[in-house]
Amino acid sequence: MSAAKPKIWIIAGESSGDLYGAQLAKDLRTLNPETEIAGMGGMKMRSAGVNILVDSTELGVVGIVEVLGSIFKFIRIMFFLLAKVREEKPDAVVLIDYPGFNIRFAKRLKKIGIPVIWYISPQVWVWRKSNIPKLAHYCTKMMVIFPFEVEVYNGSGLDVEFVGHPLVELVKGRQDPALKRDPNQILLLPGSRRSETKRLLWPMLQAVSLLQKSKPELHFVISAPREKVANDLLRDLTEFKQRFPEVSLPEIPVVSGKTPELLQTATAAFAASGTVTVECAIAGLPLVVAYRLNPLTFLLARMIIRKLFRNAFTMPNIILNRVVFEEFLQFQVTPEALSDAMKRILPDGERRLLVENAMAEMTHELSSGGERACMNAANCVMNVVQKVQAQS
Repeated sequence: MSAAKPKIWIIAGESSGDLYGAQLAKDLRTLNPETEIAGMGGMKMRSAGVNILVDSTELGVVGIVEVLGSIFKFIRIMFFLLAKVREEKPDAVVLIDYPGFNIRFAKRLKKIGIPVIWYISPQVWVWRKSNIPKLAHYCTKMMVIFPFEVEVYNGSGLDVEFVGHPLVELVKGRQDPALKRDPNQILLLPGSRRSETKRLLWPMLQAVSLLQKSKPELHFVISAPREKVANDLLRDLTEFKQRFPEVSLPEIPVVSGKTPELLQTATAAFAASGTVTVECAIAGLPLVVAYRLNPLTFLLARMIIRKLFRNAFTMPNIILNRVVFEEFLQFQVTPEALSDAMKRILPDGERRLLVENAMAEMTHELSSGGERACMNAANCVMNVVQKVQAQS
């Protein structure tokens, strides 16, 4: 690697980006221990030694309506970071997903003359294909994590490389061989954003009530990524019991920060659509997937998206182009639909073996770039930085 001291920024706006950014930072320092890394991220990036200029812990919002409610906060962050960029002049800025903010940030970085490396492509194959030429203009390099994404950018002129999915190594690296699956434990993963949890937990709880009646041996646990989300879920659980005293529920603990272990001990799970569906598939945990948006956001999305890419919104289904996890969207999210789908993936369910085989197939697909996806990405970043330093 270059003897010069690289100065690299990483910008992540959501919990998944914080996770990937942290591992990327570690691998960048493995390649060159002198690397200076700063940016926007959360607890994991901070723990990895990144100088956090903006804490993004609570910046993960989904939907047009929700984003509008936070627009002035994002504008302040944008101007603060641009001022710091002009002051610090990093060799390159790595933008991780988070397209609503990052595409606008990339445009301004391009004007300043800072090389932009995008890691985790925006889902341009679903939302606004018009962003493809913009990304080609703003970015020096695009690192994609799904094999089919290379074809999406064909003809754009953008330098695109499939590096593999970072979750493969992250999930496999934290697996504990001492942990065994409990055939009666069902996990609830209602999301990490407030806009998700308040729309998804209650129908999941109603499905739990139905399951308990037909399969009383089952027991349930709700998992939250951090304490604040756990506290919100506890309040929602309490409010549900007060609002629907006639609905019979077992005792359901709410735990924080234990998701990796629970992915290995549960037999199946209800989950919000998102990165967690890929994480669960790699961990070998069958899912029933649900998602609900603000009704106005959903209406606007339906106007923009006439047809779902590969007729699915859950990533394992999109990757394999077939139904791996049964998925339910908006009005389809009913207690009956969720509980029936769960029965089909329990150890004695008719879809269990099919889902297990599909999860293994998907993991193999995502590993085709090698199981060190984050190191592949780190090498790409350092190659760009070396070229920048050689030209300066």
